[in-house]
Amino acid sequence: MPPGTTGLVLFDDQFIQYYADFVFHPTERPMALAISPEGERTLFVPELEREHALEVADVEGVEAYPEYPGETHPLELLTRWLRRAGLASGTIGVDHDGYPPVMGYAPRPLSSDLSVRPVSPQIDAQMAHKSPAEVALIRESARWGRRAHQLLQAYTAVGERESEVSKRATAEATAEMAAALGPDYRPRNRWIQGALALYRGQIGPNSALPHAVTLNAAFSRGDTLVTGAGADVWGYLSELERTMVLGEPGPEQRYFFGHMLALQDLAFETIRPGARASDVDRAARAYLERHDLTAYWRHHVGHSLGQRIHESPFLDVGDDTLLEPGMVLSVEPGLYVRGLGGFRHSDTVLVTADGIELLTDYPRDLESLSLPV
Repeated sequence: MPPGTTGLVLFDDQFIQYYADFVFHPTERPMALAISPEGERTLFVPELEREHALEVADVEGVEAYPEYPGETHPLELLTRWLRRAGLASGTIGVDHDGYPPVMGYAPRPLSSDLSVRPVSPQIDAQMAHKSPAEVALIRESARWGRRAHQLLQAYTAVGERESEVSKRATAEATAEMAAALGPDYRPRNRWIQGALALYRGQIGPNSALPHAVTLNAAFSRGDTLVTGAGADVWGYLSELERTMVLGEPGPEQRYFFGHMLALQDLAFETIRPGARASDVDRAARAYLERHDLTAYWRHHVGHSLGQRIHESPFLDVGDDTLLEPGMVLSVEPGLYVRGLGGFRHSDTVLVTADGIELLTDYPRDLESLSLPV
């Protein structure tokens, strides 16, 4: 419990999942998790979610309101309950000042009636330090992300279409994962489903857009390809990305691929306990300047991840968070060349006592990632 607060009220669905293992789809009906100084957790949900929460949430209590908008705004009902529960005697820590606007919801600030203080940075810091159980789930995610990527690479060929290749690889890897994890396995991640491998439109010259969207392009000889793979293992994910070339790589492709690989190696070497997140990005930027590559840089080196596909800290010049054992990070420096394509590998690493452990395991060299035609 953050010092000086008499309780917590969390509205973010990912924070609620983290503390209560309750997965839901945010709609216009407000949902909240209240946590007392003693750690007692109570879910505040619409009536239609009461049975769901009682059956699956890891909480001590469930409070339900009739409906939204209702005759009385749900946030007013929440305020009344917080007072009855004794959590509103002082300042309440919140991630948002009320339920955030979504699907037509008309916001009512919790601060209209209560004293509140933002605590999201403290929660983010806690989530950044993964427990051994969380690391085990991320490690298993990386294993199935690898399998999905193997299938994606195997099925990619000249004339095939992006959506069909991605769908086939994802379906087969997901079926294998579900069989291996057993009948109790349930998907619990809002960002990805199953064991996923895809291109997301990063094919040929379009791969020079770091966050392209799927165009269902057909693959052509000489294409630079940027992939993405991961898996939802009980709500936790990993990140594996590779740059591939369809056919024999040309001189430019070899040049930029080599520098991208050197950038990622440099980032691996820089990540260690006691270093700052910003140190990793600064090392990459210094390399870019030395080799006159800054014009091809579009984003920071990486970020934390776990339940969310992006978490803090960020491997960015603006983030001076000290790196510590137990943090899990994506490492994904990229170079983007208009007319040619993008060059980005992403690997998931665990910060250890003396450096990193690579959780993703997939070939990184150009020869292994050059596809036959």
